[in-house]
Amino acid sequence: MITKTQLQVKHLFDVVLVIIVMPLIIVPILILVIIATIDTKKIGIFSQYRVGQHGKLFKIYKIRTLKDGEHQLGHFDQYASPIGKFFRRTKLNEFPQLFNILIGDMSFVGPRPDLQGFADELKGDDRIILKVKPGITGPASLKYRNEEYVLERQKDPDHYNRTIIWVDKVKINKKYVMNYSFCLDLKLILKSTLNK
Repeated sequence: MITKTQLQVKHLFDVVLVIIVMPLIIVPILILVIIATIDTKKIGIFSQYRVGQHGKLFKIYKIRTLKDGEHQLGHFDQYASPIGKFFRRTKLNEFPQLFNILIGDMSFVGPRPDLQGFADELKGDDRIILKVKPGITGPASLKYRNEEYVLERQKDPDHYNRTIIWVDKVKINKKYVMNYSFCLDLKLILKSTLNK
């Protein structure tokens, strides 16, 4: 199981890496925000409350990809322009989460931060997942990188998500926390970078 010392080293690594990466990516993020603002006709940064470490809520930041409408799980593409779909498919919309890492709400690697009604309702041993900060990538994120594509093909996307995908993600994320190592984080970052 991940220890207090490992959590401290993990946080230090996150801070150092984001300080190195941020100067290289700040201009591209601003360009993406401008493009998204023109494309969606709303401010190009999207924010939403998510469940973080120890169940604490925090505001996550993304590049806006969806236009106005009732955004239902499994039907997001209906509200995304070709540009928005490209941002979502390539994960460019996740870039602003570097700011979430910088202020200490997220990590480069960890369980993806969920809306209320999921991680905050974990019981018993499953709550071990909340020991770590949510991440931009992680083992469950890599397995379900095409999650939206899978959900689009379900008759009841919400039910499928709660009974199949979410249950599997909990198992994967528990295994990640139970078997944590710094080397594992490096491997997951590499896999995410290489899209493997």
